[in-house]
Amino acid sequence: MTALRIGLIGAGMVSRHHLIAWSKIPDRAQVVAIADPSTANAGTRASEFDVPAIYADAQAMLKAERLDAIDIAAPREVHAAMVRLGAEHNLAVLCQKPLAPDLEQAAELVAEMAGRIRLMVHENWRFRPYYRDAAAWIGEGLVGTIQQCRITLVTSGLLADAQGNRPALVRQPFMRELKRMIVAEVLIHHLDTLRVLCGDLQVTAATLGRSAPDMAGEDKALIQMQAANGAAVSLLGNMAAPGQPAVQVDRMELFGDRGSLSLEGDTLNCTGAVQREKTYDLAACYQAAYDGVIAHFIDALQTGAPFETSPDDNLKTLQLVEDAYRLAAWPH
Repeated sequence: MTALRIGLIGAGMVSRHHLIAWSKIPDRAQVVAIADPSTANAGTRASEFDVPAIYADAQAMLKAERLDAIDIAAPREVHAAMVRLGAEHNLAVLCQKPLAPDLEQAAELVAEMAGRIRLMVHENWRFRPYYRDAAAWIGEGLVGTIQQCRITLVTSGLLADAQGNRPALVRQPFMRELKRMIVAEVLIHHLDTLRVLCGDLQVTAATLGRSAPDMAGEDKALIQMQAANGAAVSLLGNMAAPGQPAVQVDRMELFGDRGSLSLEGDTLNCTGAVQREKTYDLAACYQAAYDGVIAHFIDALQTGAPFETSPDDNLKTLQLVEDAYRLAAWPH
């Protein structure tokens, strides 16, 4: 089977993880061009991954190159425009989350693209190996009926370190200007993962706040939800917590009527009727999530199977994001 020709749109920080994932399946797909307004960034990525062509804008790339699909790793503000551009060229599209800056724009885009192109959302948190295993253990019935679940993400990434730097902003400086920050940019991943673990969810209450200096948006959140079976589900996030590590590491607790799951550091445990324990290389898991998404995208294109993170599925996650902001009356 001839390798599919991929055009990458965006050459920022996250694009490196995309390119690593693409480089692992060269017999199935190859990135042949990169488009980014910063040709310096595009050139750096192209040199690092032996990509033969770079362009200053996506439209020029799509006109010049013979492509089978595009991978959108650009800022969220241009996602919808890039998806529409891909549709104009009848290309399959993999688009980084979220599809659009808010639910309304995303819903309009999904309706417009329905039946036109193969479109998948790059939502990769659920592809992290420990969450794949947790979902599989739940599917095996190891915990029985879920009664409660909580995911916590607490870091000091938005507080100044000994050198006066805020690690989260060094890594992703655009966060400073986001009016919708921790929920729309970070916890959106965890909301999606909670949907995978617990099924359809409804937000019942949300409290958002900001304590880090110079941030346009919220840096802490508590979101309360209810699953279809009545299970209580909660998500706690804080990126300006003194004394906590700067690195983002999830903690998860899930209780059923037959067993319990816990994710603590690099270890996933199942206790109760069945005992299991598995440890992970967390750095490897970070990249594995990108690898899993991109491999799944190509699998589905080549077999015609549905996308796990389809646009309709992603709208359910975006609805939770929107409801959290609405119930918290944020911004005030």
